[in-house]
Amino acid sequence: MSITENESQEMLGRSELNDIEAILSITNTDVEAIQHIVKDNADAIFTWDYSLSRPALRKLYEKAKVGQWNATTDLPWETVVDEEKQVSMDQAALSSGLTANHYEGTVMAKWGDKEWSAYGIEQRRWSLSQFMHGEQGALICTAKIVETVPWYDAKLYASTQVVDEARHVEVFARYLDEKLGGSYQINAHLRMLLDDIVNDSRWDMTYLGMQIMVEGLALAAFGNMQQMTTEPLLKKLLRYVMSDEARHVAFGVLSLQEVYKDMSDAEIKERQEFAYEASVRMRDRFMSQEVWERMGVNPRDVVPLILRDPTREIFQQMLFAKIVPNCKKLGLLDRNDSWLRRRYEEMGVIQFENAEDTGEEYVKYELGETLADVQH
Repeated sequence: MSITENESQEMLGRSELNDIEAILSITNTDVEAIQHIVKDNADAIFTWDYSLSRPALRKLYEKAKVGQWNATTDLPWETVVDEEKQVSMDQAALSSGLTANHYEGTVMAKWGDKEWSAYGIEQRRWSLSQFMHGEQGALICTAKIVETVPWYDAKLYASTQVVDEARHVEVFARYLDEKLGGSYQINAHLRMLLDDIVNDSRWDMTYLGMQIMVEGLALAAFGNMQQMTTEPLLKKLLRYVMSDEARHVAFGVLSLQEVYKDMSDAEIKERQEFAYEASVRMRDRFMSQEVWERMGVNPRDVVPLILRDPTREIFQQMLFAKIVPNCKKLGLLDRNDSWLRRRYEEMGVIQFENAEDTGEEYVKYELGETLADVQH
């Protein structure tokens, strides 16, 4: 059963999932601002029970302690990055389908290699900028988890993730500044999602929004870019970040699995709706309207075409390769008459439900011998 227009309006602020005008109407109005304040509405919880009661979380904590890396000394920052060359190689490898025929009737139909190269460079800057902003969101959310989660073992692990997230913000900011010449402001859809996650007072919602949804999508996106790019510094940077991100998603899976099994259907329905809203917000941000505007293109002319671009559709579906199996692991897909399953069917991403969940898969991402592969 599809959700009604009223339900969609209440959850998404629009009656139709692909309402282009509604998607593009969400923009940042404070483009010069350097601060953004959100009420986090949370109580800090002390626990006086220091016993080892959750072995899986303690194992994750031990993994995190030995998985630390130094962004300053472990990455080859001396690497010279030729943006134009790298973007050209990436576009050729992707075979993106960005052809004149696809964009007939728009200004892009007259673009040549120069314009598409410029677009690719801006798209790369925009993507890495959103990763950077998302990592700051994770930094804030994980600090909140340290305060709000009532379990000792979870507080210990979350403290290591705070360090991880600080390192991630550091590396993306440095790469953008030193190698790409600057960054984009946070996308409005991403900012709305981060605001919602921080604003909710319930600690499990912080986990769901950040550890499962945002970090799950990031892990898939990093993996896609890490496989595609031939730029050695970015390739190694992403591999290091992915080793941390996999632990972060596992942290969410292992923690919420315990909590959700005892929740009522009404409580689970709230979590399902939140997961759906988060999924749509993340999908909407990948329309990258800020890039089109900088390229002198009206997003309203191109976003409908992006939604119909088969290559782009496959890319956007792949971003949910980690989220969907993790939601299934948590029991969110099929509770309440399979409410979330039907939403993911409508979004075209349910095919990932039987992929390996990150609760165990994180071990495959550890640094070590596999790191030698990054050098080649």
